[in-house]
Amino acid sequence: MISRRLVAEFLGTALLLLTVVGSGIMGEKLSSGNVAVALLANALATGASLYVLITIFGPISGAHFNPVVTTLTRIRGEITSSGWLGYLIVQIAGAMVGVLMAHLIFELPLVQVSEHSRDGVPQMISEVVATFGLLLTIGGFSRFNSEKVPMGVALYIVGAYWFTSSTSFANPAVSIARSFTNTFAGIAPHSLWGYVLAKGVALGIYMILEPILFEKKTLLAEQGAIERESAHVSERSQYDRDHRRDRTIQN
Repeated sequence: MISRRLVAEFLGTALLLLTVVGSGIMGEKLSSGNVAVALLANALATGASLYVLITIFGPISGAHFNPVVTTLTRIRGEITSSGWLGYLIVQIAGAMVGVLMAHLIFELPLVQVSEHSRDGVPQMISEVVATFGLLLTIGGFSRFNSEKVPMGVALYIVGAYWFTSSTSFANPAVSIARSFTNTFAGIAPHSLWGYVLAKGVALGIYMILEPILFEKKTLLAEQGAIERESAHVSERSQYDRDHRRDRTIQN
């Protein structure tokens, strides 16, 4: 049922934002001004939560938690237009609720507007790279090792926190919600739209490269090669067994 999926997307996105914002607040409080320690805490908490949330909600809704991922599934025809719109609404709503919950449990003003400016071309390029890498991770693991998608996404995000100057938002719902927290994880509203645009650019690039990287014919050819190799090994083993048996009879 679509309602069950929407509940899963809402809860998953809310818990993700609670983790991102809450761990940022806690990390900043405990790190005594050491930004590197705060960022490490933020990255590890986010990665750990992503692994759990994708594992739990993946079988229910696909565990998108991200309008870019949902839009990609719509373009592929894997979800209806009404389903796509429903996912986007609950993802953004869930993200906002997650931010409010973080403020509540850390005794901060519930409604805030971020003053953390994240402007500049390098930041935008960083978000293109971060979002493209996330889509590539999801696409690659989904095709070659689908059971490990949660681990792949979690590890990628932890790494992307550190190799991107933007700290890898890679999610429009996350970006929008984080503009309403004036904490470690925040982003000023005037920086927001460049981040959202960068994610759209990343989606376009991925759509161009996906058929090249994950072409069905290529995958079938690789699978056929593996099957032929397995058959060859099996035939060789049978030959070795027959050869040993003949030698035993002769002796």
